Amino acid sequence: LPVSLLERFLDGPPAAFCTTVHGYEGAGRSFDVRFRGSLADSDRDVTDARLDEPIRYAAGDPVESWAFRALLLDARPPVDQLVADATPESVEYETLSPERLLADEHLLREAFGLLVLAHYRTEPDDLARLLDAPNLTCRALLHEGRVVSVALLAREGGLREETRERVYRGDRIRGNMLPDVFTSQLRDREGGVAVGYRVMRIATHHAVRSGGLGSRLLSAIEAEFREDGGRDADLRGERVDYLGVGYGATPELLDFWRENGYRTVHLSTTKNDASGEHSALMVRPLTDSGADLAARHAEWFRERAPGVLAGPLSDVDPDVIRGALRAVDDSALPEEPALSERDWRVVVDAANGMGSYHAAPAAFTELALRELILGAAGLDSDEERLLVEKVLQNREWDDVAVDLDRVSTRMTMRAFGDACEPLVETYGTETAKEHRAYWD
Repeated sequence: LPVSLLERFLDGPPAAFCTTVHGYEGAGRSFDVRFRGSLADSDRDVTDARLDEPIRYAAGDPVESWAFRALLLDARPPVDQLVADATPESVEYETLSPERLLADEHLLREAFGLLVLAHYRTEPDDLARLLDAPNLTCRALLHEGRVVSVALLAREGGLREETRERVYRGDRIRGNMLPDVFTSQLRDREGGVAVGYRVMRIATHHAVRSGGLGSRLLSAIEAEFREDGGRDADLRGERVDYLGVGYGATPELLDFWRENGYRTVHLSTTKNDASGEHSALMVRPLTDSGADLAARHAEWFRERAPGVLAGPLSDVDPDVIRGALRAVDDSALPEEPALSERDWRVVVDAANGMGSYHAAPAAFTELALRELILGAAGLDSDEERLLVEKVLQNREWDDVAVDLDRVSTRMTMRAFGDACEPLVETYGTETAKEHRAYWD
């Protein structure tokens, strides 16, 4: 069950939640990773009951003990005390090659244990991929020899023309998530040309989370590729055009990746099976080829946003939409809003309580997108949510008033007019400002 569904139970009568949280047990990890935070923030009295004694086998069963060791089911990150004083300045950036991990089982257990604890779904194959897959590489931050942050990177792209054509015609290509989406879903015939490294997983020890170590690791990865002329030294030695990532979008994660220079190029219209969230794809260009790829997909994302936000994404959390749009490269926007004189009169009149949103909805949509990407008008978070729900997701006024906890529908409409005023001041033409003076 996705976390979003679990959270809805918190609004109902008392409930019992039962899950496995350790080992290869599907999405049960998301309970610990995310749902416990929702429980802590709720007004519920929570009672924890823990079962450690096995049901399916005797305690201490030798076959089970062997399986745990062979598949690293008992892998754990370092104990808190050993890494609690780690800072971005105290750590060392290192490549964890398969050879090094196999030669040091303690290091392997710390790195893999950190990846398992921070991810929703881990399979036995993941250990094999870490040690065997030819397109994977691992980077980590070590504090006094202990793993405090780790990233698993997958090489993607650089596809031959015939492969790209097969994908364009509908074939799937495993191990190339971003090029596959670019080519098959977004219809970019050149989407698999550039070579990228996707951050499959990134995890920081819980004892030092929110201390800047994840950002420090990402910046070190980027610096490594840039200093090597964009070339990856431990795999194919080819030029790397971009870094990318795909994940279940939440406001917090969108902010994290945006602050690290990654820009939104896609927001899926269906929910991810593992996270229960809509997946965001983001790109950090490293070369001109990577910049071209990122720029055209940012522009296409901005162009299709009005259609998908008012359609399949109309019920998505407005804070997710705000985060995804704020992370769009502003070069995807036209230099000036394409509003006619009449459009501006409608917007100005709405700001003064006389105009109707429905008189020129496309004009409001263009201004809302511009502001949510640029943030130049300085709207507060409530005003931005209002633009998302009413203008971009096309919700009814009554529903918007309820969703945003407004006093009434009339007050919500008045707040919408107030939010339009700084849009006119920031993006309006001279004619628009002259018409505003008419109301003054």
